[in-house]
Amino acid sequence: MDLTVVALAVLVAIAASGIAYALLFSRIEVEKKTTSRVTRLSSGATDGTQLKAARDRVQELSKRRKSVQDSLKDLEKKQQEKSRKFGDQSLKARLARSGLPLTPGRFYTFSAGFAVLMVLVCLLAGMPLMVLAGTAIVCGIGIPRWVIGFFIRRRQEKFLEELPNALEVMVRSIRSGLPLNDAMRLIASDGQEPVKSEFRRIVESQQVGLSTPEACARMMLTMPLPEVNFFSIVIAIQSQAGGNLSEALGNLAKVLRDRRKMKAKVQALSMEAKASAVIIGSLPFIVATLVYLTSPQYISVLFTDARGHFILMAAGVWMALGVFVMRQMINFDI
Repeated sequence: MDLTVVALAVLVAIAASGIAYALLFSRIEVEKKTTSRVTRLSSGATDGTQLKAARDRVQELSKRRKSVQDSLKDLEKKQQEKSRKFGDQSLKARLARSGLPLTPGRFYTFSAGFAVLMVLVCLLAGMPLMVLAGTAIVCGIGIPRWVIGFFIRRRQEKFLEELPNALEVMVRSIRSGLPLNDAMRLIASDGQEPVKSEFRRIVESQQVGLSTPEACARMMLTMPLPEVNFFSIVIAIQSQAGGNLSEALGNLAKVLRDRRKMKAKVQALSMEAKASAVIIGSLPFIVATLVYLTSPQYISVLFTDARGHFILMAAGVWMALGVFVMRQMINFDI
Protein backbone atom coordinates (compact mmCIF):
# COMPACT_ATOMS: atom_id res chain seq x y z
CA MET A 1 0.00 0.00 0.00
CA ASP A 2 1.22 3.44 -0.85
CA LEU A 3 2.14 5.62 2.08
CA THR A 4 0.55 8.59 0.40
CA VAL A 5 -2.85 6.88 0.36
CA VAL A 6 -2.51 5.95 4.06
CA ALA A 7 -1.58 9.47 5.06
CA LEU A 8 -4.47 10.82 3.04
CA ALA A 9 -6.91 8.48 4.78
CA VAL A 10 -5.63 9.50 8.20
CA LEU A 11 -5.97 13.19 7.36
CA VAL A 12 -9.50 12.63 6.06
CA ALA A 13 -10.46 10.82 9.30
CA ILE A 14 -9.01 13.59 11.45
CA ALA A 15 -10.82 16.22 9.47
CA ALA A 16 -14.12 14.32 9.72
CA SER A 17 -13.67 13.97 13.49
CA GLY A 18 -12.98 17.67 13.85
CA ILE A 19 -16.04 18.58 11.76
CA ALA A 20 -18.23 16.19 13.82
CA TYR A 21 -16.92 17.56 17.15
CA ALA A 22 -17.51 21.12 15.98
CA LEU A 23 -21.07 20.29 14.99
CA LEU A 24 -21.84 18.26 18.18
CA PHE A 25 -19.94 20.43 20.74
CA SER A 26 -22.96 22.45 21.85
CA ARG A 27 -25.09 19.32 22.34
CA ILE A 28 -22.32 17.61 24.39
CA GLU A 29 -21.95 20.68 26.58
CA VAL A 30 -25.72 20.81 27.17
CA GLU A 31 -25.76 17.13 28.15
CA LYS A 32 -22.84 17.68 30.55
CA LYS A 33 -24.58 20.63 32.19
CA THR A 34 -27.83 18.67 32.44
CA THR A 35 -26.06 15.72 34.02
CA SER A 36 -24.27 18.02 36.45
CA ARG A 37 -27.55 19.71 37.40
CA VAL A 38 -29.33 16.42 37.92
CA THR A 39 -26.42 15.23 40.09
CA ARG A 40 -26.50 18.39 42.16
CA LEU A 41 -30.26 18.26 42.57
CA SER A 42 -30.18 14.59 43.60
CA SER A 43 -27.34 15.20 46.07
CA GLY A 44 -29.20 18.24 47.41
CA ALA A 45 -32.34 16.19 47.89
CA THR A 46 -30.31 13.49 49.63
CA ASP A 47 -28.64 16.09 51.85
CA GLY A 48 -32.04 17.60 52.64
CA THR A 49 -33.42 14.21 53.57
CA GLN A 50 -30.41 13.49 55.74
CA LEU A 51 -30.66 16.93 57.31
CA LYS A 52 -34.36 16.41 58.05
CA ALA A 53 -33.64 13.00 59.52
CA ALA A 54 -30.88 14.50 61.68
CA ARG A 55 -33.23 17.24 62.85
CA ASP A 56 -35.87 14.65 63.70
CA ARG A 57 -33.31 12.64 65.67
CA VAL A 58 -32.19 15.73 67.56
CA GLN A 59 -35.79 16.64 68.37
CA GLU A 60 -36.49 13.08 69.50
CA LEU A 61 -33.39 13.07 71.70
CA SER A 62 -34.34 16.43 73.20
CA LYS A 63 -37.87 15.17 73.92
CA ARG A 64 -36.48 12.01 75.44
CA ARG A 65 -34.00 13.99 77.55
CA LYS A 66 -36.77 16.29 78.74
CA SER A 67 -38.96 13.31 79.58
CA VAL A 68 -36.12 11.70 81.55
CA GLN A 69 -35.45 14.96 83.38
CA ASP A 70 -39.14 15.32 84.26
CA SER A 71 -39.25 11.72 85.45
CA LEU A 72 -36.16 12.24 87.59
CA LYS A 73 -37.64 15.41 89.09
CA ASP A 74 -40.88 13.61 89.89
CA LEU A 75 -38.96 10.67 91.35
CA GLU A 76 -36.84 13.01 93.46
CA LYS A 77 -39.94 14.84 94.69
CA LYS A 78 -41.65 11.55 95.56
CA GLN A 79 -38.51 10.33 97.29
CA GLN A 80 -38.34 13.50 99.39
CA GLU A 81 -41.99 13.15 100.32
CA LYS A 82 -41.42 9.50 101.14
CA SER A 83 -38.39 10.36 103.27
CA ARG A 84 -40.38 12.94 105.23
CA LYS A 85 -43.26 10.52 105.58
CA PHE A 86 -41.21 7.47 106.54
CA GLY A 87 -38.87 9.49 108.73
CA ASP A 88 -41.69 10.20 111.16
CA GLN A 89 -40.25 10.04 114.69
CA SER A 90 -43.48 10.73 116.53
CA LEU A 91 -44.39 8.58 119.50
CA LYS A 92 -47.29 6.97 117.65
CA ALA A 93 -45.05 5.90 114.75
CA ARG A 94 -42.36 4.58 117.11
CA LEU A 95 -44.92 2.55 119.06
CA ALA A 96 -46.18 1.05 115.79
CA ARG A 97 -42.63 0.11 114.79
CA SER A 98 -41.90 -1.47 118.16
CA GLY A 99 -44.71 -3.98 117.81
CA LEU A 100 -45.92 -3.34 121.37
CA PRO A 101 -49.70 -3.20 121.96
CA LEU A 102 -49.48 0.32 123.38
CA THR A 103 -51.23 3.55 122.56
CA PRO A 104 -49.64 6.94 123.29
CA GLY A 105 -52.01 7.39 126.22
CA ARG A 106 -50.99 4.11 127.83
CA PHE A 107 -47.34 4.88 127.20
CA TYR A 108 -47.60 8.24 128.98
CA THR A 109 -49.49 6.57 131.84
CA PHE A 110 -46.84 3.87 132.28
CA SER A 111 -44.03 6.45 132.04
CA ALA A 112 -45.62 8.66 134.69
CA GLY A 113 -46.27 5.68 136.98
CA PHE A 114 -42.70 4.45 136.64
CA ALA A 115 -41.35 7.95 137.34
CA VAL A 116 -43.53 8.31 140.45
CA LEU A 117 -42.48 4.88 141.71
CA MET A 118 -38.77 5.61 141.32
CA VAL A 119 -39.16 9.05 142.93
CA LEU A 120 -40.85 7.41 145.93
CA VAL A 121 -38.02 4.90 146.19
CA CYS A 122 -35.43 7.69 146.12
CA LEU A 123 -37.47 9.70 148.63
CA LEU A 124 -37.56 6.76 151.04
CA ALA A 125 -33.82 6.38 150.58
CA GLY A 126 -33.32 9.99 151.72
CA MET A 127 -32.02 11.39 148.42
CA PRO A 128 -31.78 15.20 148.02
CA LEU A 129 -34.22 17.25 145.96
CA MET A 130 -31.92 17.55 142.92
CA VAL A 131 -31.57 13.78 142.75
CA LEU A 132 -35.35 13.41 142.94
CA ALA A 133 -35.82 15.87 140.06
CA GLY A 134 -33.20 14.10 137.94
CA THR A 135 -34.75 10.71 138.71
CA ALA A 136 -38.18 11.96 137.64
CA ILE A 137 -36.85 13.27 134.33
CA VAL A 138 -34.78 10.18 133.55
CA CYS A 139 -37.45 7.65 134.56
CA GLY A 140 -40.34 9.58 133.03
CA ILE A 141 -38.79 10.63 129.72
CA GLY A 142 -35.45 8.94 129.09
CA ILE A 143 -35.80 5.29 130.11
CA PRO A 144 -39.26 4.63 128.54
CA ARG A 145 -38.14 6.02 125.18
CA TRP A 146 -34.91 4.03 125.38
CA VAL A 147 -37.00 0.90 126.00
CA ILE A 148 -39.12 1.70 122.92
CA GLY A 149 -35.97 2.15 120.86
CA PHE A 150 -34.62 -1.16 122.15
CA PHE A 151 -37.79 -2.99 121.08
CA ILE A 152 -37.68 -1.29 117.67
CA ARG A 153 -34.08 -2.37 117.05
CA ARG A 154 -34.78 -5.92 118.22
CA ARG A 155 -37.84 -6.19 116.00
CA GLN A 156 -35.92 -4.86 112.99
CA GLU A 157 -33.13 -7.39 113.57
CA LYS A 158 -35.65 -10.24 113.66
CA PHE A 159 -37.30 -8.90 110.52
CA LEU A 160 -33.99 -8.73 108.63
CA GLU A 161 -33.14 -12.24 109.75
CA GLU A 162 -36.44 -13.69 108.51
CA LEU A 163 -37.03 -11.59 105.36
CA PRO A 164 -34.70 -13.61 103.03
CA ASN A 165 -36.47 -16.83 104.09
CA ALA A 166 -39.85 -15.25 103.33
CA LEU A 167 -38.63 -14.09 99.91
CA GLU A 168 -37.40 -17.60 99.09
CA VAL A 169 -40.80 -19.01 100.06
CA MET A 170 -42.37 -16.46 97.71
CA VAL A 171 -39.97 -17.48 94.92
CA ARG A 172 -40.88 -21.15 95.27
CA SER A 173 -44.58 -20.29 95.41
CA ILE A 174 -44.40 -18.17 92.24
CA ARG A 175 -42.42 -20.84 90.39
CA SER A 176 -45.03 -23.42 91.37
CA GLY A 177 -47.74 -21.33 89.71
CA LEU A 178 -49.18 -19.17 92.49
CA PRO A 179 -49.75 -15.46 91.80
CA LEU A 180 -47.92 -12.82 93.80
CA ASN A 181 -50.93 -11.95 95.99
CA ASP A 182 -51.41 -15.58 97.03
CA ALA A 183 -47.69 -15.87 97.81
CA MET A 184 -47.97 -12.84 100.08
CA ARG A 185 -51.04 -14.31 101.76
CA LEU A 186 -49.05 -17.49 102.37
CA ILE A 187 -46.35 -15.47 104.19
CA ALA A 188 -49.02 -13.52 106.09
CA SER A 189 -50.61 -16.74 107.36
CA ASP A 190 -47.67 -19.12 107.86
CA GLY A 191 -44.61 -16.85 108.17
CA GLN A 192 -42.54 -16.01 111.22
CA GLU A 193 -42.91 -12.84 113.23
CA PRO A 194 -42.41 -9.96 112.60
CA VAL A 195 -42.47 -10.69 108.84
CA LYS A 196 -45.87 -12.32 109.27
CA SER A 197 -47.50 -9.20 110.72
CA GLU A 198 -45.89 -6.89 108.14
CA PHE A 199 -47.13 -8.98 105.21
CA ARG A 200 -50.54 -9.19 106.89
CA ARG A 201 -50.63 -5.38 106.71
CA ILE A 202 -49.84 -5.61 102.98
CA VAL A 203 -52.71 -8.05 102.43
CA GLU A 204 -55.09 -5.85 104.45
CA SER A 205 -54.02 -2.79 102.43
CA GLN A 206 -54.80 -4.67 99.21
CA GLN A 207 -58.22 -5.59 100.53
CA VAL A 208 -59.10 -1.92 101.06
CA GLY A 209 -58.19 -1.02 97.47
CA LEU A 210 -54.46 -0.29 97.34
CA SER A 211 -52.36 -1.79 94.56
CA THR A 212 -49.61 -4.26 95.34
CA PRO A 213 -46.72 -1.76 94.82
CA GLU A 214 -48.46 0.84 97.01
CA ALA A 215 -49.16 -1.72 99.72
CA CYS A 216 -45.53 -2.88 99.68
CA ALA A 217 -44.32 0.72 99.82
CA ARG A 218 -46.46 1.34 102.93
CA MET A 219 -44.38 -1.25 104.77
CA MET A 220 -41.77 1.48 105.16
CA LEU A 221 -44.10 3.20 107.63
CA THR A 222 -43.67 0.46 110.22
CA MET A 223 -40.33 -0.97 109.06
CA PRO A 224 -38.15 1.88 107.70
CA LEU A 225 -35.24 -0.21 106.44
CA PRO A 226 -33.27 -0.12 103.16
CA GLU A 227 -34.06 -3.81 102.62
CA VAL A 228 -37.79 -3.07 102.67
CA ASN A 229 -37.20 -0.26 100.18
CA PHE A 230 -35.39 -2.73 97.89
CA PHE A 231 -38.35 -5.11 98.09
CA SER A 232 -40.90 -2.39 97.27
CA ILE A 233 -38.78 -1.18 94.32
CA VAL A 234 -38.56 -4.71 92.89
CA ILE A 235 -42.34 -5.13 93.13
CA ALA A 236 -42.95 -1.69 91.57
CA ILE A 237 -40.58 -2.30 88.65
CA GLN A 238 -42.10 -5.73 87.98
CA SER A 239 -45.62 -4.31 87.97
CA GLN A 240 -44.65 -1.57 85.48
CA ALA A 241 -42.16 -3.30 83.19
CA GLY A 242 -42.89 -6.99 83.75
CA GLY A 243 -40.19 -9.62 83.81
CA ASN A 244 -39.28 -12.71 85.76
CA LEU A 245 -40.45 -11.87 89.28
CA SER A 246 -39.22 -15.12 90.82
CA GLU A 247 -35.70 -14.48 89.55
CA ALA A 248 -35.77 -10.87 90.80
CA LEU A 249 -36.96 -11.92 94.25
CA GLY A 250 -34.38 -14.71 94.37
CA ASN A 251 -31.60 -12.25 93.55
CA LEU A 252 -32.95 -9.87 96.20
CA ALA A 253 -32.92 -12.66 98.81
CA LYS A 254 -29.30 -13.44 97.92
CA VAL A 255 -28.35 -9.74 98.17
CA LEU A 256 -30.02 -9.46 101.59
CA ARG A 257 -28.17 -12.52 102.88
CA ASP A 258 -24.86 -11.12 101.59
CA ARG A 259 -25.58 -7.77 103.27
CA ARG A 260 -26.28 -9.54 106.55
CA LYS A 261 -23.08 -11.55 106.26
CA MET A 262 -21.08 -8.39 105.55
CA LYS A 263 -22.67 -6.63 108.52
CA ALA A 264 -21.82 -9.56 110.80
CA LYS A 265 -18.26 -9.58 109.48
CA VAL A 266 -17.84 -5.85 110.11
CA GLN A 267 -19.27 -6.21 113.61
CA ALA A 268 -16.86 -9.06 114.34
CA LEU A 269 -13.90 -7.03 113.12
CA SER A 270 -14.97 -3.99 115.18
CA MET A 271 -15.56 -5.90 118.43
CA GLU A 272 -11.99 -5.23 119.60
CA ALA A 273 -12.46 -1.48 119.18
CA LYS A 274 -15.86 -1.66 120.92
CA ALA A 275 -14.39 -3.61 123.83
CA SER A 276 -11.59 -1.04 124.16
CA ALA A 277 -14.13 1.78 124.12
CA VAL A 278 -16.21 0.09 126.85
CA ILE A 279 -13.14 -0.44 129.02
CA ILE A 280 -11.90 3.12 128.55
CA GLY A 281 -15.38 4.56 129.22
CA SER A 282 -15.98 2.51 132.37
CA LEU A 283 -12.47 2.91 133.82
CA PRO A 284 -13.06 6.32 135.53
CA PHE A 285 -16.21 5.03 137.26
CA ILE A 286 -14.45 1.84 138.39
CA VAL A 287 -11.48 3.79 139.78
CA ALA A 288 -13.79 6.29 141.54
CA THR A 289 -15.76 3.43 143.13
CA LEU A 290 -12.60 1.66 144.33
CA VAL A 291 -11.20 4.88 145.77
CA TYR A 292 -14.50 5.58 147.53
CA LEU A 293 -14.50 2.08 149.05
CA THR A 294 -10.88 2.26 150.23
CA SER A 295 -10.51 5.97 151.12
CA PRO A 296 -13.93 7.68 151.34
CA GLN A 297 -12.47 10.81 152.99
CA TYR A 298 -10.08 11.28 150.07
CA ILE A 299 -12.79 11.43 147.40
CA SER A 300 -15.67 12.87 149.46
CA VAL A 301 -14.40 16.39 148.73
CA LEU A 302 -15.76 16.08 145.21
CA PHE A 303 -19.27 15.66 146.60
CA THR A 304 -19.14 18.13 149.49
CA ASP A 305 -17.24 21.11 148.05
CA ALA A 306 -18.52 23.46 145.31
CA ARG A 307 -15.25 23.16 143.43
CA GLY A 308 -15.66 19.39 143.48
CA HIS A 309 -19.10 19.78 141.95
CA PHE A 310 -17.62 21.91 139.16
CA ILE A 311 -14.91 19.30 138.56
CA LEU A 312 -17.49 16.51 138.40
CA MET A 313 -19.58 18.51 135.95
CA ALA A 314 -16.60 19.21 133.68
CA ALA A 315 -15.50 15.57 133.89
CA GLY A 316 -19.02 14.43 132.97
CA VAL A 317 -19.08 16.72 129.93
CA TRP A 318 -15.68 15.52 128.72
CA MET A 319 -16.65 11.90 129.35
CA ALA A 320 -19.86 12.30 127.34
CA LEU A 321 -17.91 13.96 124.51
CA GLY A 322 -15.31 11.18 124.51
CA VAL A 323 -17.97 8.44 124.52
CA PHE A 324 -19.77 10.16 121.63
CA VAL A 325 -16.56 10.40 119.57
CA MET A 326 -15.65 6.77 120.24
CA ARG A 327 -19.16 5.67 119.32
CA GLN A 328 -18.99 7.50 116.00
CA MET A 329 -15.58 5.98 115.27
CA ILE A 330 -16.70 2.38 115.85
CA ASN A 331 -20.24 2.66 114.47
CA PHE A 332 -20.26 1.29 110.90
CA ASP A 333 -23.33 1.45 108.66
CA ILE A 334 -23.72 -1.26 106.01
